[in-house]
Amino acid sequence: MSHTPEQHGTDTATAPPGGRLAASTRSTLLGAMFLMATSAIGPGFITQTTAFTVQLGAAFAFAILVSILIDIALQLNVWRVIGVSGRRAQELGNLVAPGLGWVMAGFLLIGGLVFNIGNVSGAGLGTDAMLGLDPKIGGGISALIAIGIFLSKRAGVAVDRIVVVLGLVMIGLTAYVAVTSGPPVGQALRNVVLPEQVDFLAITTLVGGTIGGYIVYAGAHRLLDSGVTGPAHVRDITRGSVTGILLTAVMRVLLFLAILGVVTGGAALDPDNQAASAFGQAAGEVGLRVFGVVLWAAAITSIIGASYTTVTFVTSRTRTSDRTRTLLVVGFIAVTTLAFLLLGTAPATLLVFAGAFNGLLLPIGIAVLLWVATRRTDLLRGYRYPRWLLAIGWVAWLVTLYLAVNSVRPVIDLFS
Repeated sequence: MSHTPEQHGTDTATAPPGGRLAASTRSTLLGAMFLMATSAIGPGFITQTTAFTVQLGAAFAFAILVSILIDIALQLNVWRVIGVSGRRAQELGNLVAPGLGWVMAGFLLIGGLVFNIGNVSGAGLGTDAMLGLDPKIGGGISALIAIGIFLSKRAGVAVDRIVVVLGLVMIGLTAYVAVTSGPPVGQALRNVVLPEQVDFLAITTLVGGTIGGYIVYAGAHRLLDSGVTGPAHVRDITRGSVTGILLTAVMRVLLFLAILGVVTGGAALDPDNQAASAFGQAAGEVGLRVFGVVLWAAAITSIIGASYTTVTFVTSRTRTSDRTRTLLVVGFIAVTTLAFLLLGTAPATLLVFAGAFNGLLLPIGIAVLLWVATRRTDLLRGYRYPRWLLAIGWVAWLVTLYLAVNSVRPVIDLFS
């Protein structure tokens, strides 16, 4: 990734008179939005959305709406504190309490390593559905593509452009299947405001899947590399955080409608792969190929997002060289790919532990950022943090506590 100067004291991407950002900075800001969105839209995102649509039907629309509102409340705070302060989450953690940032980095590294095995596995399954390749061969090739992106001379620009293109491809193809499946849009809209069923588990699962672990920091840390930091860029930071969540929401809604159309039409889905089955029911052989493209795009962008963000947690923007950072990213992808090739996918026990680490990281990380906004305003470079934003942030933080408790329970069950 491109190396940028320390931004604690001055902005490196000051807007020219009139408040318009340079074209290159706008492009990178767009990349940060899509990096956040595509990091969230991984294989697990597709599986969760499909499963809950089959289970709840049109009532799932309400869960999607509530989860989007919670996600926006959290991302607004995460992006604003990181963006205005010009410091990464773990740097702020160490300033709040010595060593806390390294605890956050440790949790994220463990969770990221295990879940990235799942991302590589998802890429392999995507190439299988798309081209008929053996999943291990497809996963290995996909990992090599991701490594090639980070080894390119202008890796930062390459990442920004690729996540935007693949994000748009996923949205466009899923929209095609949604139209083809003929979903009951009116019924879904009614359930947005008058739900036939409210499932709190579905809401919290969506929140955890959209901003859990490294995902909540992906776009904000990329934002720092773009140089769009400091109080002068609050409007751009706000727009980026909300747009990133809305992009994720668009994909969630389209996928929901695509599956809903098939389910309400009475089709029986294959329990082993409900999403692929639904795409096939909606658009035949073409639908299966489309599913392969969507799954592959979701997986490889998640590989990129997980690798990039994890490395930002264990390196310094000023003391770590470009070469070292690149080698760490390549090593991260290589290790998780080797694990996939040897294991096929992450063992269930490892996934349980990784889920617990991700679940614990979320409330700790959010609390650190909200604490900075509340008590360490000296780190915000003279910016007066809005009270209303703090209020909704702390309310949303309570949801992350619930997620943390649920993520730890499976670990306790393993030893009981």
